[in-house]
Amino acid sequence: MRARAALPEGLNHRALSMLRAAVDGRATISCSSEPDLFIDDVPCCDQYTAHTLAHAGLIEPATRGALGELVPARVTEAGKAALEPAPAAA
Repeated sequence: MRARAALPEGLNHRALSMLRAAVDGRATISCSSEPDLFIDDVPCCDQYTAHTLAHAGLIEPATRGALGELVPARVTEAGKAALEPAPAAA
């Protein structure tokens, strides 16, 4: 049986999918202290995780906007590092 790659510490599959959507240019984020994330113009079903990604510095607005405005989301360098495959468990 082949060993599965471990997820980066603290990130589940949903969080990683949200980051990948931003990398693919499919995500927008609200300019707010509690930013909401939209993927393909649809609000994410897990805004708690979106807030966590933003507060952890993994995702951020790509441009400045007015309070509440939706702008493209971008993945930070820390977010890109979190997307790197973790070593496989032995």
